[in-house]
Amino acid sequence: MDAHSSPGIDPVARETGAMEILTDEQCWSLLGSVEVGRLAVAAAGDIDIFPLNFVVDDRSLLFRTAEGTKLVEVVLAGRVAFEIDGYDPERGRAWSVVLKGEAHMLEKWDDIYSAQDTPLFPWNHSPKERFVRIIPYAVTGRRFTVYDTRDGSAPHL
Repeated sequence: MDAHSSPGIDPVARETGAMEILTDEQCWSLLGSVEVGRLAVAAAGDIDIFPLNFVVDDRSLLFRTAEGTKLVEVVLAGRVAFEIDGYDPERGRAWSVVLKGEAHMLEKWDDIYSAQDTPLFPWNHSPKERFVRIIPYAVTGRRFTVYDTRDGSAPHL
């Protein structure tokens, strides 16, 4: 599902260009409609952002990773932010969803087996043996009309 077809789009916001605050349901619908987002982690005095593929699983996010910087930082920090966004140039609408939550590496076999049953696969050939679940404490989103772009391709409504 893309941003313009998500349930409950505010027609007034679309016509006037006002920013629309997305409902919880709209945010989860958009989270379920894309495969790639950005994970932000602040650990050991630094901030890192990692692009990654993910799935929505029972009102949480699940991703795979290998041993390394991302996993170490997630385990150290615990609290993370995750962001997705989109732009529909034909309709001149853009949207963004931010999820803040606690990240936990899955350690129980039942949780790992359940995660292996999701449609979450590594995009490259390197092994991604670890599963991490982000349990959100806040999910927010907004949508707005784009009136101009660098290349002038935004529709003039």
